[in-house]
Amino acid sequence: MARRKRVEEHENHERWLVSYADFITLLFAFFVVMYSISSVNEGKYRVLSDSMVAAFSDPARSLEPIQVGRLMRSPVQSDTPIKRNKPIIELFSIPLPERDIREKLEKKLKQDREKAAREAEQKAGQQEKEIDAASEALADSIEQAMSELMDAGLIEVRRDKRWIEVEIKSSILFGSGSAELASGAQPVLRKLAEKLAPLNNTIHVEGFTDNVPIDNFEFPSNWELSAARAASVVHLFTRLGVSPERMAAIGYGEYRPIASNDTPEGRARNRRVVLVIMSGADPRVSQGMDHPQTERDAGRPPSTTGVAP
Repeated sequence: MARRKRVEEHENHERWLVSYADFITLLFAFFVVMYSISSVNEGKYRVLSDSMVAAFSDPARSLEPIQVGRLMRSPVQSDTPIKRNKPIIELFSIPLPERDIREKLEKKLKQDREKAAREAEQKAGQQEKEIDAASEALADSIEQAMSELMDAGLIEVRRDKRWIEVEIKSSILFGSGSAELASGAQPVLRKLAEKLAPLNNTIHVEGFTDNVPIDNFEFPSNWELSAARAASVVHLFTRLGVSPERMAAIGYGEYRPIASNDTPEGRARNRRVVLVIMSGADPRVSQGMDHPQTERDAGRPPSTTGVAP
């Protein structure tokens, strides 16, 4: 039996297409993945595009450039692409009409604040003028009522834009080493009380002595004597209708002289009681503070003449 002739298989010359198809598939998948992870926010870029078109198409309205937005770092100074793009996004994320409205509102608020400050300053100046006028009128009335004692050198009235001082020599108020008011002192203080009772001014009654020491059962030192004399005047004013909430009794002893204590005349000048009438009511008294201290205590010198302590 004859042998069958073996048929030779033809060689497949297109096998490379399989590998090529696999490569193309993988490459396509790679680009699909890259595209999916690099998707952009179209809304932000649309805002950027519209803003750029509006900025370059709008005709210039000023010869001087106007900076819009906050001062940002240059993109080349940033580290990452996100940071490099952030200044541009923040700059143009606010539409131009909204920025104009915000600038107008800020300008209006600034003008309102400046107007309120001017009105408050004018009001304070007007109140100060009214207080000055009232203080001048009060000082004139006191000088008129005490004209005879002023001519005799027993009372002195001094003026300041923040207070009035009425200095009374102790010789017409108290006896030597005593804090009890003399009989002739009440008519003088009654005239002063009539001027002060209708007002609301804060009043400090200050007592002063010379440097002659005192040491007895009632007054261990000049501190107690000067404070007791000031308190006696305050008590009399209270009985004559002056509100006690407006008054304070202060004793300085021998430590605020206005003349030398080496002579009898100087010691006589140092023995005095001074009424300090403020230009208005102490606002802290109306707020319920127990120990008001006025601006006058910090700003007024111890005395207008004489020797410093």
